[in-house]
Amino acid sequence: MSRIPQPTRGTPRKVPPSLSPAPASRVRTKSTVARATTPSKPARKLYADTDSFLDKPLKPGQDSEGSESKPLSIKEAIALKRAAAKKAQTGAAPSPLDDISTLEDAIPNAPPPPEDDDPLGRPTLRETIERAKSTGSINLSTRSLQCIPSALFDIHLGITPEPLKSVPSEPSLPPAPETGRRKPTASPAWFEIQDLEVLKAWGNEIAEIQPEISLFGSLKSIDLHRNKIMSLPEQFTDLALLNTLDLSNNALETLPIHLFSLPALSNLNVADNALVSLPFAAPFSVKPSAFKTTSSSLFAPEIKRASTPLPKLAVFNASNNKLTASGIDLDVPKSIVTLDLSGNPLEAQGYEAVNKLLKVLATLEKLKVLRGEKTDISDRALEGVSLSSGSFPSMSVFDFGFTKITENGARDGFKGLAKELTFEVTNEDPPSGTTRVIVGKRVVREAWELEAERRSKSRAGKSTDPSLEWDPVSRAAPPKSRGPIPVIKAPVEKEAWEIEAEQGLLTEGGKRRARAAAAAAAGSGIGIGTPPRQASPTPKTFSLTDPQYYTSRTETLTLPASIAAKKIASGHSRTFSLGPTSLMKPPNSTSDVMLPTSTMPLSLIAAQPFSQTLKILVLTNRRMDRSFTLPGLPALNPLLPRLEELSLEGCSLGDSVSIATASAEEILVVPSDMRPTLPLIAELFPSLRNLNMAYNTLTSAALTASVLSSMIFSSASADSAPSGGHERKGLRQLNLRGNRITNLDGFQEIALLFKGHRDVPGWGLEELDVRDNEIGKLPSELGLLPLEVLMVDGNVFRVPARRVWEREGTKGLLSWLRGRIE
Repeated sequence: MSRIPQPTRGTPRKVPPSLSPAPASRVRTKSTVARATTPSKPARKLYADTDSFLDKPLKPGQDSEGSESKPLSIKEAIALKRAAAKKAQTGAAPSPLDDISTLEDAIPNAPPPPEDDDPLGRPTLRETIERAKSTGSINLSTRSLQCIPSALFDIHLGITPEPLKSVPSEPSLPPAPETGRRKPTASPAWFEIQDLEVLKAWGNEIAEIQPEISLFGSLKSIDLHRNKIMSLPEQFTDLALLNTLDLSNNALETLPIHLFSLPALSNLNVADNALVSLPFAAPFSVKPSAFKTTSSSLFAPEIKRASTPLPKLAVFNASNNKLTASGIDLDVPKSIVTLDLSGNPLEAQGYEAVNKLLKVLATLEKLKVLRGEKTDISDRALEGVSLSSGSFPSMSVFDFGFTKITENGARDGFKGLAKELTFEVTNEDPPSGTTRVIVGKRVVREAWELEAERRSKSRAGKSTDPSLEWDPVSRAAPPKSRGPIPVIKAPVEKEAWEIEAEQGLLTEGGKRRARAAAAAAAGSGIGIGTPPRQASPTPKTFSLTDPQYYTSRTETLTLPASIAAKKIASGHSRTFSLGPTSLMKPPNSTSDVMLPTSTMPLSLIAAQPFSQTLKILVLTNRRMDRSFTLPGLPALNPLLPRLEELSLEGCSLGDSVSIATASAEEILVVPSDMRPTLPLIAELFPSLRNLNMAYNTLTSAALTASVLSSMIFSSASADSAPSGGHERKGLRQLNLRGNRITNLDGFQEIALLFKGHRDVPGWGLEELDVRDNEIGKLPSELGLLPLEVLMVDGNVFRVPARRVWEREGTKGLLSWLRGRIE
């Protein structure tokens, strides 16, 4: 082997000459000690202060005191070398080439710097815009934007909007990164692209909106609160499908005129702005042609406007503005349910304008909540507001807290209301038939606090009643005594179950003993006397109009659940009756024992006075007797002509159901016939819109194309005209969750009717739920059905993958199925 030193790989690191170690000689392994003590190697002591040590180098073999020291180890030598290199690097003069930040512009075709990562872990702005093409929703909130990014119009519409005056030079977005932690988002296929429906850009610094926003014609929800918007372009009102608009916490002084002619707007929030007027009727006083306007482009779609101010507006929040009562047009939208005018100087130009406005609001049939907290309003504005009995027919809350209105002024102003006024504020909604009025400082109390206060007042009233201090027998005043006057308590009225508990009649053994005692008291020997009869409280009259069953406000009838009696483990083989007993009665119920046990006691329901107006029928978990009880006489008209929603969830109904005929007075009847379940429901209830058959035992054999057509299609379809001459509305929602369905062949045949983008008359189904079944394959033809909601989770099919409907929803699933059609 050659002894010539070989050159090392790479560039050698420079070391100061004073620290360069002597070349090590070639030695054997056993000479480690001799090599460590050789005087040819430099030795230095490792000091804590490296800088002071390097400033005064030592001679080999000496320490700081001039005495001989032991050589350093390998680790200590390496530490000294690193310290010396660091000092040499920091002490050297800076080179002009060390700062290369000025060379960025000199590099030709240099890409822009990558976008900084979001501190909240959100995707970049470009990725967010790209993803909106698949979801139809974009969230640009709290990104310090000065305007809606032009890239949104470029990527989604292929246009570049004109620069805004407030943002003359908008910074361009960097290109999508090709490497690194985030990869560029794959662009969806053309048939998977979703129209933009939701735009959220709140919490930015936007002062102006591009007029090209009107080209997003599918927008339904826009949220621009907490910005700096001073005005909206007139093209903003071309969004005819808009139903939710939030412009709160901005600097708006006026609104576009045609904003009040949007046909679908239901929720409008313009709170915390600087509005001075609400011209509801302004769009309709210009020209009649303003109701329907067309863009200047020949191929642009026609924009349809409403003929009345905001016909679907339900929630309107205009609080904390500069509105006066004279600045609010009296042509108020008729569909308002909640109106908030808090924090406005309503009475700045006189109380007469406020009085006129309240009289107009009194005629609104749907108005339930009117809020005027912290407004400039007094008792004079309420004079004669509700003189007629039809004023404020649906009102439930008047909120005039922190105003000049007093309780007496509110009672005088609303004395004509049909509902009872209450000035007690709780966290719960006011009861039916009561209108809550909030005046002065808001003091919210719990329901138990109000009940305790009522009881204390009633006890105090009884204790101070002068009639209790007078002796009714002697008609003389009670003798004077130095002690307190005793309070005579009224007798306590006991309930029927309390009386039975005191007599020991809540158990079967107690009832037998009571009968035996009555028999012994009736006669001294066997066969002597009359048969004993148990004395019991008079039972209450049974009626389905009881509030525990029927709710008149929503026209809903809910029957309690009924389950089959449990088998009793006993040593004998006697049989037990399945008739209703006291063990089947729910707690605190005295009349359920009179309720028929069949799943649908239609003979009893049809005999009730509310049968002609009943809209919702809930028969959940009624499994004791899985049958339908129909009236004995044939009915020329539907038994429940206005029933729109029927719930038979958890009733264990199969493809066929037992039919029994009985009168309204019979409780236990014997089924005598079997009929298919779904066709029978379609025949009995022609006005049915929502059908819930979840968690039953229906199979695919019951879902044939003819049966589904008779249920889903309305009378507008000639092929599905109802028998009997009654008009059928057709189903809007069908819930088949948790059954035994294995295929959807019936729906597949119906879906073929829509092939070629044909319009099938009579179709109205919007929601179909087939979750938790045993469906092994989704037919591609299902993608042709015009459904809003299709839920297929919990089945056994593998195609398409779960991510198709979990990420993209119903529209993505239907688009995927349509793409599979050959």
